[in-house]
Amino acid sequence: MSQPLFQRTPLLDGDDVNLKREEIRTYFHTALDRYEQLFETLRNDQAYYKKSISLRHPLIFYLGHTATFFVNKLILAGLITERINPRLESTFAVGVDEMSWDDLDSTHYDWPSVEEVRAYRKAMRNMVDKLITTLPLTLPITWESPWWPILMGAEHELIHLETSSVLIRQHALEFVQPHPDWQPCRKAGTAPDNELIPVAAGTVTIGKNKTDQLHYGWDNEYGLHTADIPAFQASKYLVSNQEFLPFVEANGYRTEGHWQEEGRSWQKFTQAEYPTFWVKKGNAWYLRLMTEEIPMPWDWPVEVNYHEAKAFCNWKAATTGQPIRLPTEDEWYRLYDVTQLSEVPPNAKASGNLHLDYYASSCPVTEFAHGEFFDIVGNVWQWTETPTYPFPGFDVHPLYDDFTTPTFDNQHNLIKGGSWIACGNESLRSSRYAFRRHFFQHAGFRYVVSAAPATQPGSNYETDKLLSEYAEFHYGDTYFDVPNFPKALAEIAIAAMGNRPKHTALDLGCASGRATFELARAFDHVTGVDFSARFINQGVQLAQQGLLRYTLTDEGELVSYKERTLASLELDHVKNKVEFYQGDACNLKPLFTGYDLILAANLIDRLYDPAKLLNSIHTRINSGGLLMITSPYTWLTEHTKKEAWIGGFKRDGENFTTLDGLKEILGKHFRLIQGPQSVPFVIRETRRKFQHTLSEVTIWEKIS
Repeated sequence: MSQPLFQRTPLLDGDDVNLKREEIRTYFHTALDRYEQLFETLRNDQAYYKKSISLRHPLIFYLGHTATFFVNKLILAGLITERINPRLESTFAVGVDEMSWDDLDSTHYDWPSVEEVRAYRKAMRNMVDKLITTLPLTLPITWESPWWPILMGAEHELIHLETSSVLIRQHALEFVQPHPDWQPCRKAGTAPDNELIPVAAGTVTIGKNKTDQLHYGWDNEYGLHTADIPAFQASKYLVSNQEFLPFVEANGYRTEGHWQEEGRSWQKFTQAEYPTFWVKKGNAWYLRLMTEEIPMPWDWPVEVNYHEAKAFCNWKAATTGQPIRLPTEDEWYRLYDVTQLSEVPPNAKASGNLHLDYYASSCPVTEFAHGEFFDIVGNVWQWTETPTYPFPGFDVHPLYDDFTTPTFDNQHNLIKGGSWIACGNESLRSSRYAFRRHFFQHAGFRYVVSAAPATQPGSNYETDKLLSEYAEFHYGDTYFDVPNFPKALAEIAIAAMGNRPKHTALDLGCASGRATFELARAFDHVTGVDFSARFINQGVQLAQQGLLRYTLTDEGELVSYKERTLASLELDHVKNKVEFYQGDACNLKPLFTGYDLILAANLIDRLYDPAKLLNSIHTRINSGGLLMITSPYTWLTEHTKKEAWIGGFKRDGENFTTLDGLKEILGKHFRLIQGPQSVPFVIRETRRKFQHTLSEVTIWEKIS
């Protein structure tokens, strides 16, 4: 590459505000210059409007999109008040999320001219440049700083620098042309025989916090993750085109046993028989680069999607008898650490084919040694087995709340290490980018041999509205100064127990399980039972993982993202004292017996036969034990046939309340020792809509 070193992502701290202001100004313009220069590889205006692939917008969109991003984020941040061009900013706001390989975007768009988009970009440049001049700057720059969206826009530009280069590579050759500042590597030779190198067991620590950070980071980099990694072996080199060829020649693409179900469906739909950037002419193989085809460089890394990489590993495992797979994200970090790599230096070339320091393409897998390995970073991104997930402590940035959260779906796998065009944040150790498994990037892979399974951290946010509301009801914020309801009930129950034995308790109708955990502060063991497996799964998840994530409806389609941990609720120490079961309160299994306390919270008016439970519940409580019943007495025929109500109706012309019914049924075996007492609770539906309810609490002591 003939150009000077491409500027590195700025440090967030410094001693001189004016120097930092100019550093960020230069970074902003340099990112835009390089991105616009990329589009000079398009041969004519038609190339801007012809789709490279059917799943994505034409390139004219991406030229305008990154400029619109700046405007939209600066308006959201309150740093500007007027748009430059509302029509273009609507057109270029949102790209195509490539949901599936057959998810075709057939929408008709009235795209502006190339010159109009270039003029728009220039106007945006001038606006941001003036903002950089006038905006007050305090160091260090933090997540909350008004300078954050400026850095966000620059890093977003560099993401599209790479993804647009892939689209240009996927364009027909007739639409692209070579460029002196986008010259590929011209070295090629015989590929080395790959070999396995042992990697000692160790611990990896990943994450950032908002108050102590060196560089700009996207939301998924924040939080803290630590993992102990068993010893494994890893391939010395990235898998080369030469090493991949036998899989192709062995009809690997057509052998269904090598492919996972999703990958097999992709292969059948696309009818792929070899990597997408390979070109076969007669008996000769060529490789498509960004602007040209060259004879196959067999010692360059093969570039494939996750499905192809996984199928190769399965084939190799079958042919060698070894447990070969892709590395996990944690194992990649272990490789980074054992090779003692460091960040791209600010004023010297990177130690790998990274940050546009060397070529506008991949290069031989033997060129950049990292300890005993090659290409731990750089050359091509490396697919991992790990679907992206949030670290404990993850939070969305209010200016870009959907950067990562839509990918927490177990369908986007992390890629690590960066490619030859990975610049800025993309080149950092901390970066965490993920793509759908059928997606093509400048991405290849290395493989590992390990008997340890590739663990899949949980990533999904609960989005079911009812489940999310109950997660917030049990573990979330308090509203209108009303104390947390399950916690308040547990405290009332524990106080009522006094000096009675506190060995075992049953939380019957436990829902999401908060009272189960709270009772375990005083009881030796607590069992939570609920009819809904979906509800108790939230308790199980907290007990097993210590973490629960869910979304809350704010208004319409807008949501906020919540995370709760047992540790933050000061309940981590009781997680081994609880267990959860699915069960029918009207037909409980015999094992649910011998309790010192049974709590039935907001349950009886939801049962199909409440009297059946109440007439037999004494058999499950120890003599002298307590039964605590709470209910708003909201009798509805959709839950309980009217003839099964135990109160809330006229009997012999007089009001017969639920409390009357409880006394009538329970009086044979219990005496009322406390209550009735009204305990309020609030359930959040949206940011501005809440249910406020009073539940009546009665506590009964078993006497026979």
